[in-house]
Amino acid sequence: MTLVPPPFDPELAAALEAVTERGPSPYTLDAIAGLRQAETAAMPTDEELSRGGFFEVEERAVPGPEGAPDVSLLICSPTVSDGPRPVLYSVHGGGMMLGNSRTGVDSALDWAQELNAVVVSVEYRLAPEHPHPAPVEDVYAGLVWTAEHAEDIGGDPGRIVIAGGSAGGGLTAALALLARDRKGPRPIGQVLMCPMLDDRNDTPSAHQMAGIDVWDRASNETGWTALLGDLRGGPDTSPYAAPARADDLSGLPPAFLDVGSAETFRDETVAYASRIWQAGGVAELHVWPGGFHGYESFAPQTALSQSTVAARLAWLRRLLSD
Repeated sequence: MTLVPPPFDPELAAALEAVTERGPSPYTLDAIAGLRQAETAAMPTDEELSRGGFFEVEERAVPGPEGAPDVSLLICSPTVSDGPRPVLYSVHGGGMMLGNSRTGVDSALDWAQELNAVVVSVEYRLAPEHPHPAPVEDVYAGLVWTAEHAEDIGGDPGRIVIAGGSAGGGLTAALALLARDRKGPRPIGQVLMCPMLDDRNDTPSAHQMAGIDVWDRASNETGWTALLGDLRGGPDTSPYAAPARADDLSGLPPAFLDVGSAETFRDETVAYASRIWQAGGVAELHVWPGGFHGYESFAPQTALSQSTVAARLAWLRRLLSD
């Protein structure tokens, strides 16, 4: 049976056409060097990140995993001190192959301005040069340091929320599993935005959106192969690489998950939320009708994007008010 893709939101359809004209389709390993160079040139400055002086911005090197290099953290703390604040621990996207601590941090800064929170954005080693478990171990090491030194940066160690989008969403989910299993820091919530969870890359939505979505099945195969090599899609994939492989989703922090109905990661995100509920956990799931991958970043002015951003902030506000 031929899988017909769901329709795009009318406002987003025009935006998707413009996006696909600008970027590679699909992403390939050969394109990575050029993409990294371009994104480095476009990174926000400290002045831009400060939001007119609202945040004090610093980068700090903290101990990495045993036997590995230090991990760089971008720390943005509100300049007006009024006691320990929530900490938003942000994990960037980029298909496991791109990005740094400044990639996509604007979303976390938007939340932090509304919630008077500290943002800590972690920079992890990238595949394919650094395959699994390097990325998730770096992310875990950064969380351990953040929990242990939260008070030093004006944060509350008992109110840490972990968050990420796309590959960062997958790493955030893996981080929650790793922290649970190692009895490490206990975040009070996890925000998984269009998360990259399943290396098998074989859901109906992955097939539906092949060659159409911004991050389609071919690009997804590139990212997972960079991270896992020949293990991709096989029987021995670690759940700390691909959280959809986890047998047990009990005992995790409350989760917010969202995804577009017209994107590759739709079905794996819905399945992950369902399995959290089946394990007795707490999850809020939004499937945004007609959304493609990352639409709220590419077309922030659209009604669907504004609803998406508002729902995330509302969930965080409820979580932090409990």
